[in-house]
Amino acid sequence: MQKLKIRLFHLWFLLARPMTLGVRGIVHDRERNAVLLVRHTYVSGWHLPGGGVEIGEPMEKALARELEEEGRVRFTTRPRLCSLHFNRQASRRDHVAVYLVQEFTVDGTHPGDSEIAEARFFPLDQLPGELSEATRRRLAEVFEGAEVSPYW
Repeated sequence: MQKLKIRLFHLWFLLARPMTLGVRGIVHDRERNAVLLVRHTYVSGWHLPGGGVEIGEPMEKALARELEEEGRVRFTTRPRLCSLHFNRQASRRDHVAVYLVQEFTVDGTHPGDSEIAEARFFPLDQLPGELSEATRRRLAEVFEGAEVSPYW
């Protein structure tokens, strides 16, 4: 009976307070001091690769899936969780986890598709002008010691 009560409570909580979770990866090529950025087909600017965490999916697995899909990247050691942010632009319940990936392999280049127009590495001192503000803030937090914001 106790297990049923707990499950019912969790179901009510899910319905009453649904939350979405996303992951983004700062894929950092230390030799070139460059980061992987993606340009989507449906929103302007360059962004960190990543996406939504599916129900029942661990965050690191979601990150691995998204990096593979968007940049043909596979991390070879566990990424480091850098920060968590409330993304109030997306909804009142959206959060984003940011990971630093420095040990990885790249299997070719993304050919472009209906979601990702382009994915490529940019040196940190030559970032594109069309960089999203959230991406700019995350890079400053990780590489320049800027204070980590709770907001995306």
